Amino acid sequence: MLTLAKVRQHFPRPRLDDIEVAVVEQMAAMRERIRPGESIAITVGSRGIANLATIVHTVVEQLKGWGATPFIIPAMGSHGGGTAEGQLEVLASYGVTPDAMGCPIRSSMETVDLTPSEPRNRVYMDRFAYEADGVILLNRVKLHTDFHGPHESGLVKMSVIGLGKHRQALEIHSWGVYGLRHLIPWTSRRILATGKIRFGIALVENAYDETMLIKALGAEAILDEEPALLDVARAHMPKLPVDDIDVLMIDRMGKDISGAGLDPNIIGRNMIRGEPEPERPRVKAITVHDLTEASHGNAVGMGLADVISRRLFDKIDLQATNENTVTSSFLLRGKIPVVAPDDATAYAYALRSCGRIEDGEPRVMRIRDTLMLSELYVSPSVLCEIRDRVDIEILDTLSPAFGAEGGLTQF
Repeated sequence: MLTLAKVRQHFPRPRLDDIEVAVVEQMAAMRERIRPGESIAITVGSRGIANLATIVHTVVEQLKGWGATPFIIPAMGSHGGGTAEGQLEVLASYGVTPDAMGCPIRSSMETVDLTPSEPRNRVYMDRFAYEADGVILLNRVKLHTDFHGPHESGLVKMSVIGLGKHRQALEIHSWGVYGLRHLIPWTSRRILATGKIRFGIALVENAYDETMLIKALGAEAILDEEPALLDVARAHMPKLPVDDIDVLMIDRMGKDISGAGLDPNIIGRNMIRGEPEPERPRVKAITVHDLTEASHGNAVGMGLADVISRRLFDKIDLQATNENTVTSSFLLRGKIPVVAPDDATAYAYALRSCGRIEDGEPRVMRIRDTLMLSELYVSPSVLCEIRDRVDIEILDTLSPAFGAEGGLTQF
């Protein structure tokens, strides 16, 4: 019988106490970039960003106070099934609705072709954004799930994949990782050169998924200054307490947790042909047991796992999952893992795949998801290794991991 103990990891925890004040203070330096009467598009993506509705509403109200006419555009490539209606649903799941935000949301997959005469790739922009007087980029800066470089996930990516909608996502991803690493910055320069982007609002979160930094950047500064914000995000990223794990059980995955459903930076798996696998952590087998409601059936990234529960499998919307997976071009991540009838069986299958455990005591860990790593469960062998560390607090004694019906106990 598998028994696990609940522990708490302590990470550095800088955070903003008043989100609205921070937004207003940062926007103040951008005041002269907005003129009364102008229509201003605000980009809102599909990630589960902390305080998203509060931040967007504050931006809207500030723009209104300056005499502008703001509206929101869903900026999320192929997410939401690659449809205007699906992307509206994604925003609504985060509390971003016209009534709550106090402004219209204009959702369309129609784009304007801005490809220069000597292109490296096609360049597109959302038509509503292009026809507005100006655009404000808003996004979280964090490590990308597919590659690493000076610009990963943030305002630069939002200016390209977000503003360019499904067409731009298809264009960039058709080049594979080369497109993400090299063509996104090049394309962003073309978008910024249009003069449509007034400024960006970059958000950085701490290891507890809390807003720790809000920074407004003029359009001319975005490409140069975003890498420093990425360094801040990297320094405050959570991680698992040990590097060698036999079975990692993950309660849930989803698009609101990571663009890849499961964050490869946390689990130590990339699964992109031609790209190296992370050096750590070293996990032999991964089980995933549920899909978040905010994913709307999009289980992209399930191929990063070895075994999934029937519960998760029954929630998969293949159309939404396939659209996102094929657009990314990373088909390995879209493969359906072994499906187990219940949680206990999923663990049993995963453990069998690990081969012989030399000391007879498997190294097992259970996390809620790849965002929330402050509290987790560990098996006796892992507990023995970490119990005396100053950053570890033992919350509970060893107890059974599964209930009578084979389901995971309450986290």
